[in-house]
Amino acid sequence: MSKNFFLIEHPIVKRDVTILRDKNTDSENFRAALQRVSNILAVELSKEFKLTKTEVETPLETTQGVKLTHDVILVPVLRAGLGMVNGFLQIIPEAKVGHIGLQRDEETLKPVEYYYKVPKHLESAEVVMLDPMLATGGSASEALKYLKKRGASKLAFACLVAAPEGIEKIKTEHPDVKIFAAAMDRELNTKGYILPGLGDAGDRTFGTL
Repeated sequence: MSKNFFLIEHPIVKRDVTILRDKNTDSENFRAALQRVSNILAVELSKEFKLTKTEVETPLETTQGVKLTHDVILVPVLRAGLGMVNGFLQIIPEAKVGHIGLQRDEETLKPVEYYYKVPKHLESAEVVMLDPMLATGGSASEALKYLKKRGASKLAFACLVAAPEGIEKIKTEHPDVKIFAAAMDRELNTKGYILPGLGDAGDRTFGTL
């Protein structure tokens, strides 16, 4: 597997991925589990962030502290990626949020862009793309290309579930991008869905089944 692929081996993550997979989990509990997993993904991913020393006044004296060196910009891929944003913001509250909209053509399985808006200074920020499912890797790869064209250079990708095909595509087309995933699944079916997977993350998050 790619040296830039990081599987989060954590008991709480494994428990919550089981909840997310369960077809009987309702939207309320799906969102709650998704947020908890996103919290842990944010903690693990942010270990890569650089720090700058700063002074801080305690009630008793001045001491040394630290702050994040670079701005952090979260970019959820619409719409399923929105379900991961709050979990990341709880850990990195100073982060800014952009959005990129890609939809998969069900005939060709290729992504089509329909929306893009991100904060300024993408080129100097730690940019974290959020999308629960890394399936074929087509949408994720295209989204990363859009972000790079607009100046992003420090990129990471966080997802819930990744398929080997998607990991390989990102490894080949974006070897500089680190992938953080809560689970790695077996394969894709003929329609490009992850097996065993957890269904459509967007529909299950927003109750639009």
